[in-house]
Amino acid sequence: MDEHRIETERLTLRPPQPQDADEVQRLAGDFRIADVTHSIPHPYPPELAQQWIARCTQDWLDGKAASFVIIETGSGQLVGSITLKDIGRGEAEVGYWIGVPYWSRGYASEACNALVDFAFRQLRLRRLYASHLARNPQSGRVLFKAGFRHLGLGHSECGSQGKVEPVELYERVSGE
Repeated sequence: MDEHRIETERLTLRPPQPQDADEVQRLAGDFRIADVTHSIPHPYPPELAQQWIARCTQDWLDGKAASFVIIETGSGQLVGSITLKDIGRGEAEVGYWIGVPYWSRGYASEACNALVDFAFRQLRLRRLYASHLARNPQSGRVLFKAGFRHLGLGHSECGSQGKVEPVELYERVSGE
């Protein structure tokens, strides 16, 4: 899976590895991450990071997803994760999170732009789609910077309580 490494000016996106589990759990375990994502629970138990890493490897082998941890190249620190999930019929959903200590540094935008390029050039996908909680407009700015267009408002079940929340919907089509 190392051949699926993506380098940007400040970041390295690479497949998650077992030794990443502690840092994934620490960063994703912050309530502020769970609060603004669809599927990250709080609390985030340590075994969940290990299970996620194993699932990422299997999903890549099965052609279902391409998941990456985001590494700050200079320091080697894991700062978040970004994924192309539900790959099929020439399209995939983009999902990402950045650990709280690394917010407001432009890492999500840099990683998202690189992932979009990978999706269209390497995987030859035709369409990407994404959504974010309506109360998390920062995520929308990331998607706009990566060339996504806003489609409108929808609703999604979030978290383990099954709470339904408004979400903003986006897409990007290859060649746009």
